[in-house]
Amino acid sequence: MFKNKSQPEHLQQGNTAEKIAATFLQQKGLILLEKNFRCKYGEIDLIMREGQMLVFVEVRLRSNTNFGGAAMSINHAKQQRLSRTAELYLQTHGNSACRFDAILMQSTNINAIEWIQNAF
Repeated sequence: MFKNKSQPEHLQQGNTAEKIAATFLQQKGLILLEKNFRCKYGEIDLIMREGQMLVFVEVRLRSNTNFGGAAMSINHAKQQRLSRTAELYLQTHGNSACRFDAILMQSTNINAIEWIQNAF
């Protein structure tokens, strides 16, 4: 795979993790609607659909668990930013039943993904 030399390594790894997460969820039957939806409140990594359910997905790659790992990095403030961002998305794209999922990764190995549905 070719790396974008203009991006810092951590951003390249994040992009790779998001691509792997999208592939993983598509293999589980979800349909990808958007990647990296941004607004003034924040960013949602993946927006997907599972049946009639809209799924907002936060992807976290943490190879070092010294600071609590991937799950601990989705703190209350991050949850609030995701919620506000999702509210704006729903206002502009139509209201729908939705949930927030988390994809937790310690490496970019698709077989080592932890998928938490209804994470918060």
